[in-house]
Amino acid sequence: MDTSIWVLGIVIVLALGFDFINGFHDTANAIATSVSTRALPPRTAIIMAACMNFVGALLFTGVAKKIGGSVADPTTLSNGINIVIATLIAAIIWNLVTWWFGIPSSSSHALIGALAGAVYVGAGSDHVKWSGFIEIVEGLVLSPIIAFVIGYIVMTLLKWIFAKQSPHTVNKGFRTVQIVTAAFQSFTHGTNDAQKAMGIITFALVTSGELKSMEVPLWVKLAAATAMALGTSIGGWKIIKTMGTKIFKIEPINGVAADVSAASVIFSATMLHLPVSTTHAITSAILGVGSAKRFSAVKWGVAGRIIVTWFITIPITAVLAGIITKIFF
Repeated sequence: MDTSIWVLGIVIVLALGFDFINGFHDTANAIATSVSTRALPPRTAIIMAACMNFVGALLFTGVAKKIGGSVADPTTLSNGINIVIATLIAAIIWNLVTWWFGIPSSSSHALIGALAGAVYVGAGSDHVKWSGFIEIVEGLVLSPIIAFVIGYIVMTLLKWIFAKQSPHTVNKGFRTVQIVTAAFQSFTHGTNDAQKAMGIITFALVTSGELKSMEVPLWVKLAAATAMALGTSIGGWKIIKTMGTKIFKIEPINGVAADVSAASVIFSATMLHLPVSTTHAITSAILGVGSAKRFSAVKWGVAGRIIVTWFITIPITAVLAGIITKIFF
């Protein structure tokens, strides 16, 4: 068998591995609020999230095309396969490190930063499509700000609407509603995050000559959706603990507000073909909801450490991917 086919196979395995890790890394964010409020038992939440992720991943491809074509043109890269390998290794390393320490970092930031770094070192700065890279980064930066604002507004409205009802009655009702919002949250996660691995695999297929354009094949959709669903089924308990308990004490009404706010931002981005960070959207929505509930209730020290991780992910993964490219390719 041609060596290039073996190399392409390695890329596909790494990309699906990234998607699998993304499943247990980022899906923890999607179900953290429903698990922490006991709206859903952990096992049920994970099964539901896996199914909804799978469905969401199959229905959209716009983000995949954006990921695969906005940072670099795969048809102009003579060593594109090596660049993709370095990108995926760097992103996977960062995801595993942050997962180990229970830090909700962004798989999107990791992938975009690593791809830009690998292209810069492996092909030269002229091959990085800086306008596309900046457009993606702008979306990644603006989405958490929007999620924070929406979370604050939604929670403020809910406080005003249910001000005269007892907290026990309100939370009992919202615990049921939270099952629906958690499912929607998981669905939107699939519509955006699973496409990132699809985009990288398609990028590799184009740069190797197996495809002519960034149209995502059905088998790539199915493989990426399955990998993310399997990863989701593993769960990410360390991150669930951070998201669900360490930022502030979440009650069902807070969980619904956060889920609706984050999911609306993620799904809007999917419809606009923009890759955004599920982690950032959900965390920011929780921070917005917590601030509306009571500003002092938010553990800003924990929030600060999370935010610092957001800012350092792109440069760290870019440098890491660049080093891997320089040493091995």
